[in-house]
Amino acid sequence: MALIATPVHDSAAIEGTITAIARDPGGGLILPSDVFTFTHRDLIVRLADQYRVPAVYPFREFAKTGGLMSYGVDLALQFQPAGTYVDRILKGEKPGELPVQGPAKFELVINLKTAKALSLNIPPALFAQADEVIE
Repeated sequence: MALIATPVHDSAAIEGTITAIARDPGGGLILPSDVFTFTHRDLIVRLADQYRVPAVYPFREFAKTGGLMSYGVDLALQFQPAGTYVDRILKGEKPGELPVQGPAKFELVINLKTAKALSLNIPPALFAQADEVIE
């Protein structure tokens, strides 16, 4: 297996990258968790589906949109501590002295409908670990 980083900066590059991956038998897609991919999630999921490219996404919103599976943080939980930090800063604590908090939880979401459309068999052990299975 080889990992090939393919930076993209616009919609045309997204399509070009996904079509290139589709030409490689056994290819797949792993997306980073950034604003660009989240903003273009509908296009990315649609193209991955159209070209039958299996993909693992960073957030549940991708799987809910039709993506094969996601593994990443729960975005809603990520932003909950922000209010506490704002309160502490307004009460005089220095932002640089506040501890950095990592994700409280990672979640695995599997879209069974997409797996079937791609003719993929998801191992039972992976299903057992899933936080949610979309049927």
